This record gives sequence, C-alpha cells and structure tokens, in this order.
Amino acid sequence: MRLILNLIWLVLSGFWLAVGYVVAGVVCCVLIVTIPWGLAAFRIANYALWPFGRTVVDRPGAGAPSLLGNVIWIVVAGIWLAIGHVVTGVLLCVTIIGIPLGVANFKLVPVSLMPLGKEIVPVP
Repeated sequence: MRLILNLIWLVLSGFWLAVGYVVAGVVCCVLIVTIPWGLAAFRIANYALWPFGRTVVDRPGAGAPSLLGNVIWIVVAGIWLAIGHVVTGVLLCVTIIGIPLGVANFKLVPVSLMPLGKEIVPVP
C-alpha cells in the first residue's frame, strides 16, 4: 500500500513540492552562510518525494541554534513552502482518493516551517 500511495503522491504533488525544496536549497547553498538551511531543504526534498513509510522526529541534542535557525528559515522560505503544502493538501482533499495524500501534505507543514533539528526515519 505504501508503494501505491508513494507513486500516486509522486505524480500528483511530490515532484513539484520537491522541486520547491530543491530551489530553496540551491539558493541557500549559493549564499555560503546559509548552507545548513540548504542541506535541510535537500533532506526535506527527499522526504517530499517519497513520504509514506517515513516520519519526521526531533533530533536529540538540537537546541538553541536550531531554534534560531528555524526562525530565520520561516521568514526566508518556510512560510512559502508551508503555503504550498496547505494549498496542495486542500486541492488533494477535494477528491476521496486524494484525502490520504492531502493529509500527508498537512503533515509536511510543520517540517517545512522548522526543518532544523529534525530527522527523517523509517516507520517501523
């Protein structure tokens, strides 16, 4: 079932959301100082391509620097990526088949707002 959901996700929204994260990551990596945000954006782009069967958890030991970095991320790129997830999630929830995909989009909103201090792990 995860494979089917991931394939449908990839076609309907995953590819375009991942492209948004890659663009944000490239911009952040070009501006040398923001490389940590760029790496986080690439990590989330990978997750946005194939989300079913994986989850996001807090990384142990992430403290004040991650919080400060997340505040900066929200202002620069996080809000736009979160809006993309909300819009895509609402559009997917219009159809019955798209409801699980819409819910997955809503689950990506918190990580799109605060990517630093997070880890992507497989679901047991």
